[in-house]
Amino acid sequence: MTGPVNSNLFELYRTMRRIRTFEERVGELFIKGQSAGSMLHLSIGEESSAAGVCSAMQPQDRFTTHHRGHGIFLARGADPKRMMAEIGGKETGYCSGKGGSMHIADMALGHLGANAIVGGGIPAVVGAGLSSKLLKQDSVAFAFYGDGAMQQGILYESMNMAALWKLPVMFVCINNQYGMGTRVDQATANTAFDERAKAFGLNGAVVDGLDVEAVEATAKWLVDDARAGKPGFLSIDVYRFFGHARMDKSPYRQEAEELEGRKKDPVLFARGKLIETKLSDAATLDTLDKDIAAEMDATIDYTIESKAPPLSSMFRDVYAVGEPEPEPVSVRLDRVLARDDA
Repeated sequence: MTGPVNSNLFELYRTMRRIRTFEERVGELFIKGQSAGSMLHLSIGEESSAAGVCSAMQPQDRFTTHHRGHGIFLARGADPKRMMAEIGGKETGYCSGKGGSMHIADMALGHLGANAIVGGGIPAVVGAGLSSKLLKQDSVAFAFYGDGAMQQGILYESMNMAALWKLPVMFVCINNQYGMGTRVDQATANTAFDERAKAFGLNGAVVDGLDVEAVEATAKWLVDDARAGKPGFLSIDVYRFFGHARMDKSPYRQEAEELEGRKKDPVLFARGKLIETKLSDAATLDTLDKDIAAEMDATIDYTIESKAPPLSSMFRDVYAVGEPEPEPVSVRLDRVLARDDA
């Protein structure tokens, strides 16, 4: 070791490496046939967005995520074992196995929920921001979403309300260049997304996601202003390394483009910068990577060994406490048929 291990870049690298390795294990869980459902959206290549923005958050802050929310939740402090168990549909998961990959939530960490609808989680942060302002909670509400949501009307209604009411809200667009199979410049004539936010009266900025320290620095000043009542917007340019979902082989992209895009690797860039600036050395980082790999290997074992939620828990957390649960169709049929027989 040739430098201080407590440098912020070292911690940002640790967070990004944990996200990268976790997402790789998510893919392995899918291949093993142990994931719940057929849709998994990996955030490999986007790690700087989660690490950089979440480092600017405070414990009381709240947020919503989108299709690729695993890394954001992990950067926020989530337990990777419980996350993986949720993705596997197991009772030990964050939502007892009923949320799955795209609907993880945890109020204790301020996670108001992931959403499988493009832009679906955005308006929730306007409500969270309003409650924070009225209750004087000093919290900022973050909406994380992809560039595909930049064409959704609900985003602009939310921006307008946040600016009009001077709410502590941050809109974070993770621009990975593709909305499913459509390249961003084929979906909109103007890709300067910060100009749209500024038109509504928000602070706006665009940052290159290759450098996690640049993401963190830009996020911090925007978040500080948002906390003071000036909502902000941040667009982070990254590259989605793989297809839209785990089974998507991205036939709409040329191999040459993918090879070039994957050179924009925020994890490798941070590693190289740590070594170049003598904040760390290759041996220390290798040891860290190995420890993280072991940590994430354990998430798969934990998930496979965990039990699926019992059928009796189907309506738990769906209805208010004290409300009678719906009568199963089979029970109702038996009751009706028994009455007819009588």
